[in-house]
Amino acid sequence: MSGTVLVARLDNAGEVLLAGPAIRAVAAGADEVVLLTGPYGRDAGELLPGVSRTVEWRAPWIEPVTSPPTASSVGAPSAVVPPVTGPHVLRLLRIIREVAPDQALILTSAHESPLPLALLFRLAGAFRIVAASDDRAGSLLDVRHVADEGADQPEAERMLGLARSAGFDLPPGDGGRLAVRRPLPETGHLTGPPGYVVVHPGVSCPARAWPLESWARTVQDLARSGRRVVVTGGADERVLTARIASGAGRHGLSPGPVFAGGWMGGGPPDAGDRGRGWGGTARTGGWAGRHAGGGVEGWIDGRIGGESAAPGRATGADPPGSAGGWPAGTAGRSVTDLGGRTTFAELAAVLAGACAVVAADSGPAHLAAAVGTPVVSLFAPVAPAGRWAPYGVPVVVLGDQRAPCRGTRATACPVPGHPCLSSVASTQVVEAVGRLTFAKETVT
Repeated sequence: MSGTVLVARLDNAGEVLLAGPAIRAVAAGADEVVLLTGPYGRDAGELLPGVSRTVEWRAPWIEPVTSPPTASSVGAPSAVVPPVTGPHVLRLLRIIREVAPDQALILTSAHESPLPLALLFRLAGAFRIVAASDDRAGSLLDVRHVADEGADQPEAERMLGLARSAGFDLPPGDGGRLAVRRPLPETGHLTGPPGYVVVHPGVSCPARAWPLESWARTVQDLARSGRRVVVTGGADERVLTARIASGAGRHGLSPGPVFAGGWMGGGPPDAGDRGRGWGGTARTGGWAGRHAGGGVEGWIDGRIGGESAAPGRATGADPPGSAGGWPAGTAGRSVTDLGGRTTFAELAAVLAGACAVVAADSGPAHLAAAVGTPVVSLFAPVAPAGRWAPYGVPVVVLGDQRAPCRGTRATACPVPGHPCLSSVASTQVVEAVGRLTFAKETVT
């Protein structure tokens, strides 16, 4: 065994989740694995198998300070680059000295240099340091791993290659997919039974954002196809998720009965459900909530035909603006807004219960892969999908991967109209979800 190994991955949740196979390889050959990560990656790190404990430090050259998104930013926060200061660097040195590692692996993306962190590690103590670098590292690195950065190798495999260069490999029987610790929290009271579709619209930069109107239309079309839809987002994305969930109402999903305390699978709960707290008084939220004087949480639900037809709509009639709607009497139309209502571990559980996840290039897309759920990926080509698309599960990548922004790593779209994603129609997403519906059962 190799004593205590410090593994550093200092960026966001998605990158930390992609480091999972490499971390498990290290854990198979180490007494203890300590993960050094930033504030946006810590929750993901604490879910990774093989991690003994996590320590946190914000790297000014990797992770900016962000401000919450506005209603018009489609989940994209604005960034402020923090300064490099002596006290902040000294804090890292104290952390490393307390960990007292025998060796360290610095995991970075191909466009990031590990050498600034390697220098600080050298100042913190004498231990073996391994990283991937095309630059001459001198005495900063004991093992300089050189990867073929011209190939679109999946990021998870790229980091596993670095672990192997350091002398670590996956144990027998570990196929190298993404994974999280089990068991996950119980979230059925938020979502209802498994089989819904999760829509996660938030992104960390505008260049990866699908237009808000497209998200709302997709929620509408998924619900019209008979799917239960769960819209998810972080605490700073509540306005975004509420607008998308409520936007489905403006596209023709008229509000039906709205019940307190639980999930909606289509139509009112029966008497037994009421006894479990899922029925009774109206709950505020979304489009239906505004008509009830409400806020931003809740459900939008209705049925075409039967006793649960939405008020103001003739029984059996298609909703306004629909393209055929549903057959009369069809149950199962519901939209649940969980924006800001889950911890990271609870989000993992919500994603695990989904038959498919629709997400942009974001941490939750990788979290879906880590729990084995197929993903429809709205992927802007500013970074290569071959490296960064969800790994190890069935995936449908939508978006023009040959658009002019390809490979620019732009944070704001450099092409007017954002054509790489704005050209994707909601009907394409619904079709992709249909193709993936049964694929999850094949993922082990």
